[in-house]
Amino acid sequence: MGDPKFRRILLIGVGLTVALLAGATLGVQLLLPDTVSLPWFGEIDWLSSLLSGFVLISMIGMSVFLMVPVASVFTGFFLDQVVDAVEAKHYTHLPAVPNVPIKDMLVDNLKFLGLIIVVNMLALVIYLLSTFLAPVIFWIVNGILLGREYFQMVAMRRLGRKGAHELRAKHRLTIWFAGFLMAVPLTIPFVNLFIPLLGVAVFTHLFHKLNKRA
Repeated sequence: MGDPKFRRILLIGVGLTVALLAGATLGVQLLLPDTVSLPWFGEIDWLSSLLSGFVLISMIGMSVFLMVPVASVFTGFFLDQVVDAVEAKHYTHLPAVPNVPIKDMLVDNLKFLGLIIVVNMLALVIYLLSTFLAPVIFWIVNGILLGREYFQMVAMRRLGRKGAHELRAKHRLTIWFAGFLMAVPLTIPFVNLFIPLLGVAVFTHLFHKLNKRA
């Protein structure tokens, strides 16, 4: 994080995440009526302000769940820049690689995003029934998904789709554990703003370690 190139990307990413959450909050607040009419009480204007505050608090809470798909989307926008910054600082002996075509990146990114949304929707019943175990199950499920996505996207730059898949298959447990360690802080409000791009940096180091071992 002390590297100026990486810090610049990180601040842009955090800024866009805050703007996204703020835009969603503002959009919901704009849909709220200025006054609410209740039987026996008539028109109440202060209830709108109360609901607006509730929406703001709710959005901070919802960021716990929203940051997982946001983290998925961010890999498509910032992956090349983050990996380049990490490799320029720590892996200077490696030759430069051409960036993955935007079309391929978007297709893979949308597939992963759809998978994350569908799996979490299906797992929602399990989350609700699990009570105290729900956070752990959430971390395990999304650890698998995030580890798979982040490692695949980073590895594809140097190994191609097939090579990335083969390396990922050999180290499933290690990659899942890294994804699990990423999923946990994604559920901590404010801390989770920094995790998507830091995750790309971590998986860049993990890829080079596993690829060198292979």
